[in-house]
Order: sequence, then structure tokens, then C-alpha cells
Amino acid sequence: MTTDLTRIPLRGKGGAFHVVVESPQGATVKLKYEPELGAFTVSKPLVHGLRYPFDWGFVPSTLAPDGDPLDALVYWDQSTYPGVVLPCRALGVLKVDQKKKRGGGRERNDRLLVVPIIAARAENLNSLKDLSRREREELEHFFTAAVAFADKDVRILGWEGPEAAERMVQEAATEYEQKNRR
Repeated sequence: MTTDLTRIPLRGKGGAFHVVVESPQGATVKLKYEPELGAFTVSKPLVHGLRYPFDWGFVPSTLAPDGDPLDALVYWDQSTYPGVVLPCRALGVLKVDQKKKRGGGRERNDRLLVVPIIAARAENLNSLKDLSRREREELEHFFTAAVAFADKDVRILGWEGPEAAERMVQEAATEYEQKNRR
């Protein structure tokens, strides 16, 4: 029997929240964890020349407005592997909306920017404001370029700091709990 990685506890040691890596830094395909299979599948190849700048994954035991766990980009200088669980803290959130997967209209699909609590070289990072404007703009560009050929019409709405990101994690955890009580 395999463990459903979407259901592992939200928080670990010291209150840090977990992030499950799907696509590691440098990957040229988007990997997606499929709980029904208990395995990672290839969701799509990225545009030629594009690769994940950092590990990409999700926060387990959360439910975002798009119906999936919260998305997270792990800002650090290491690369891990699909399925690795990293205890993290929030630096901020990139607010994004896009066309809904089903039906009409738009939905939020924000991306958390996080750093592992074990990232010693990132101990001076406390907020996305500690990154240069250029780094933030490059991340925005990555997220729009990664879906350039998908019918998503992604719109960048701006950045918010670690407090907003932590609120988002708590709200998505509450949504997850409520859905699983039904």
C-alpha cells in the first residue's frame, strides 16, 4: 500500500509546513502527483528552453480555489527529487488568476514562494522583499512562459509577503478539512 502524499500532515517540526516536491529544479517536464496511482506522472513538457528554476510542488493537506493542493516554489540552491518532503517557511505569494479548468470565468491559482527551514544559505531571507525586483520579475515570467501554449490566460496580480502566504496556507488547510468531513 502506498502513502497518499496529498494527505500527509500539513505541519512538521517547529510548525514549518510541508512541501512535497513534484518537479525538481532543472526539470524540463511538469510532473504531477496522482493520488489514485500513488505515483508521479508527466503532466506536460515545458516550452523548449524552459526548465524549473527551483523545486516545484504542493502543500499537502490543503485545498486551493482551483481544487488542487496549494502550489509552492521552493527557493533555494539545491535540487531534490519527486516525492521528497521539505519542511518550509513562507517568503511570500505570487497572486495569479487564470481561466477556470471547467465551466467559464476565472479562478485564483496563486503560487507560494517558500524556503526550506534547513536551507542554511537562505537564513537571511525573511520575505520576498529580500529578493531583487529582477528575481521576482523572472519568476513571474517563468510562470507565464510555462503555460504559454495552454489555454489558461494567466494574469499576474502581484506579490504579497509571508503573512499573506501563511494566511493562505491556513485557509487552504481549513478548506481541505471541511471537504474531507463531508
